[in-house]
Amino acid sequence: MALWVSRVDESAVRATQEVDIMVARDSFEAVKAALENAGFVYRPAAAIESFLDRPDARARDAVHVVFAGEKVRPHEPAANPEVTESERADGYTVLALGALVRIKLTAFRDKDPTHLRDLIEVGLVGPQTLVTLPPVLAARLQQLLDTPDG
Repeated sequence: MALWVSRVDESAVRATQEVDIMVARDSFEAVKAALENAGFVYRPAAAIESFLDRPDARARDAVHVVFAGEKVRPHEPAANPEVTESERADGYTVLALGALVRIKLTAFRDKDPTHLRDLIEVGLVGPQTLVTLPPVLAARLQQLLDTPDG
């Protein structure tokens, strides 16, 4: 989120405690080994695999792993995009904007509409985005476009 918003308006970037990474499931063991070698502590969870930077760290401070092409929770309306829907930026890889928007609209947790409104506010997402989305996600975005202040 921060990278996309900062490309338009650095003052609109929000800091978040957690870091989410998306990997292909068949790469998980290699990712797990790399994170553990870097000092992270693996903490499996029901919905999201997590890595803590110390054993007593809180879950909200964790690196969360989600899997490409899979739903995080069974009730969600869409699966995550594939890792190929990404681009290089500043020495690392990030999700393409369309893929990020779909993830945020799919999860639609309390913080996701806020993040999406940030993208709307800086002009990266708007009515033109609606035609790129499945109907259920387009309806969620339309709701945000209709209520810009929440």
